[in-house]
Amino acid sequence: MKEYRSSNLRNVAIAAHGGAGKTSLTEALLFNSGNINRLGRVDDGTTITDFEPEEVRRKVTISAALAPCEWRDHKLNFVDTPGYADFVAEVKGVLRAVDSVIITVCAAAGVEVETEKVWRYSEELALPRLVFVNKMDRENADFRAVLKRMRTIFGAGVIPIQLPVGREADFCGVVDLIGMRAFMAGRGNQFTETEIPAEMLEDAVSARQQLVEAAAEMDDDLLIKYLDGDELTTADIANGLRKGIGLAKIFPVMCGSAYRNLGITQLLDAVVEYLPGPETRQISARQGQNELPVTVKSADPFSAVIFKTTADPFVGRLSYIRLFSGSIKADSMIYNASKGKLERVGNIFTLRGKQQEMLQNAYAGDIIVVAKLQETGTGDTLCEKSNPVVFEPFSYPKAMFTMCLEPKHKGDEDKIGPALNRMMDEDPVLKVKKNVETGQLLVSGLGELHLDIMTERIRRKFGVEVVLKPPKVPYRETIRGSVKIEGKHKKQSGGHGQYGHVWLQLDPLTPGANFEFVDSIFGGSVPRQYIPAVEKGVREALNGGVVAGFPMVDVKVTLYDGSYHNVDSSEMAFKIASSLALRKGAMQAKPVLLEPICNVEVEVPEGFMGDIIGDLNGKRGRIQGMEPMGNGLGVVKAQVPMSELFKYPIDLRSITQGRGSFDMSFSHYEEVPQRLAESIIAANSKESLIEA
Repeated sequence: MKEYRSSNLRNVAIAAHGGAGKTSLTEALLFNSGNINRLGRVDDGTTITDFEPEEVRRKVTISAALAPCEWRDHKLNFVDTPGYADFVAEVKGVLRAVDSVIITVCAAAGVEVETEKVWRYSEELALPRLVFVNKMDRENADFRAVLKRMRTIFGAGVIPIQLPVGREADFCGVVDLIGMRAFMAGRGNQFTETEIPAEMLEDAVSARQQLVEAAAEMDDDLLIKYLDGDELTTADIANGLRKGIGLAKIFPVMCGSAYRNLGITQLLDAVVEYLPGPETRQISARQGQNELPVTVKSADPFSAVIFKTTADPFVGRLSYIRLFSGSIKADSMIYNASKGKLERVGNIFTLRGKQQEMLQNAYAGDIIVVAKLQETGTGDTLCEKSNPVVFEPFSYPKAMFTMCLEPKHKGDEDKIGPALNRMMDEDPVLKVKKNVETGQLLVSGLGELHLDIMTERIRRKFGVEVVLKPPKVPYRETIRGSVKIEGKHKKQSGGHGQYGHVWLQLDPLTPGANFEFVDSIFGGSVPRQYIPAVEKGVREALNGGVVAGFPMVDVKVTLYDGSYHNVDSSEMAFKIASSLALRKGAMQAKPVLLEPICNVEVEVPEGFMGDIIGDLNGKRGRIQGMEPMGNGLGVVKAQVPMSELFKYPIDLRSITQGRGSFDMSFSHYEEVPQRLAESIIAANSKESLIEA
């Protein structure tokens, strides 16, 4: 592949809901541009961009994949993105790297949840969008219904520049509304230019009039010409359309079938003709405390951002880089401004799926890949050390679905840490932490599929088999009554014996007070040197609990009497005596089981708020309030037991059709209802016996 300057580059994300045909569309674009010689199929596992074993087996896109091609003396960097909510981090990273988006919509299913989300993400970044209505040959395909729905959701800026000829199995061509011509499928599904079918002429004229008005509104000179009654030429319409697309005010709609390879050549032409190049992108970075505009020029100082990282066991770490300014060449030094580190760049190349193509130089606006950067991760800014700039950090959704991760085979514990570190390099949403209370290693992601894929990659890339289990709930115990209790440890077995004797008073504290130890000894009934041992014995006993083995909290322990032996008393004896006293006394002081309660804020469309409230009530939640947020959204605030929330991301997605999100934080501990407490105690006792 030859070198391209920014004016001849197009960086385009292909995004939509899963199943809309993004990967098939990418494959067809590569095939029609002559960059691959056969058309792969998702069902056969032969597409260029779905090359990972997990993608081939599941027949879904999991990772964003680069797919550059050459068309009409332009380099088109297409990026095929995942369409499932669990992999939205990949999509958001790609949108920071591209200059426009092809939103793919299934002609039968219409606008789906992830399509709406991708549109919103693109809107936040002011990215130009082109809509391709795919699968026009499918049963129940309805272009008009899809168009009407898009205009309802996304606004009047959604304007068709094509109309389909026929529908479902009879789909056989498209009408180009700009040039007022038809392209009909001939032998080998190749389109040939013809006159517009007579039965479609009236609809085409009406749709073109709408397009002309939209294009005229984008330019004052065109608007004056239109209002004066002069007819706009094809070039006028194209210029107005190009301007409106660049301003993200017009969103052209095209149609076709990626599977049958219909309408793809026209889409390639539209990408070159109407979607903006990198030089139009408005970018800013920070230089110290100042905001600095960055121009996409090869003559300017080098600056770039890492938008994706993969961990390959053979090649090593691969960093996907979007150049914003300047240029880069193989075997050079660059500066990581985010980490303050210098990095050596070896080979630079582009990837088409997993196929590498070496480059000697790359210029502003291009997307390239570099291997084995040591200190650089996703979201980091690369630049010249003499001109340091930092781009805005990436924002990702918070990982809320948590599971416990364990090795399947004993002896693999030491291998898990390095594997997870590499996985977190690849996936910035993935979070790992060790729960010191339960001793479990917890991994958090966006959903079940997200974590399942992670475990498959750990097995495939690092040879470690792991299993996911529900995490343990960090329950607590406390007491509700007061009691005075004696603890004595006396043992004689020849020589020095053991003697420790204490009297303790146990009292409940206010929630959150945790623990208080009071020394009320008078007259030396317990020598001063043994009192720290008494406190230590009490603390150790509290850690083990008496109801179900969970730590005890909110307890005040007062040492008020005891006795000792001049020869046989020791720190160990008093430690054991106090531990015995604590355990015996806690059993008499009305012990109860406590569970963690979380503050939960659920953000959903207002139409789902009633369902959300009912579901939270069913999870023993207490609704704290509801607030409108605007744009048809509302937030429900509640307090819910942690044990009810481990599967909540799945429940929320089901209830809201994927439109809801939530955040949670620990609030406090509350007593577990008696019926539930009995089952928790029984389950914990059974688990303890199994471990023993």
